[in-house]
Amino acid sequence: MRAWRFALPVAIFVAIAWFLLRGLDRDPREIPSPLIGKPAPVFSLPVTHDLSRTWSPEAMRGQVWLLNVWGSWCAGCQVEHPLFNDLAREGTLPIVGLAWKDMPENSISWLRRLGNPYAVVVSDIKGNVAIDYGVYGAPETFLIDKQGTIRFKHVGPVTPEVLKTKLLPMAQQLKDS
Repeated sequence: MRAWRFALPVAIFVAIAWFLLRGLDRDPREIPSPLIGKPAPVFSLPVTHDLSRTWSPEAMRGQVWLLNVWGSWCAGCQVEHPLFNDLAREGTLPIVGLAWKDMPENSISWLRRLGNPYAVVVSDIKGNVAIDYGVYGAPETFLIDKQGTIRFKHVGPVTPEVLKTKLLPMAQQLKDS
């Protein structure tokens, strides 16, 4: 009887330890999104360089494209930005910039200084569109297919490895289908 008294706490400890250790082998950048495989949220936001105009994802219908959530205040955005400049120069994949909680004049200044890889930049000053996309923090990047369905989400700065092994192959596959 005495052995059973210790067996239950040990079993509970082992179970908790197993769940905690199992979580350590997961990549924190791969946060599951309930939006994968679902239509991208529809929005209409002012174009950063001309606030009298608005832009909507409907303009990208029929194209595979990236939505990059960024801000001039975001250090991680500066890390990934040269990759997006290279990608834009190659013309491989259109990139739409969602300037999140950023004043348009700050966004424009930042892009003048670091280069503008975006086909268009829209201003989400209040952050409502980012909430609809389930954004945790900048930068975050979404791959959206020809029908407007979210196919991939990357949290944090896009790295050359992510671009080469995940984003570009998936984009090519979506273009070919």
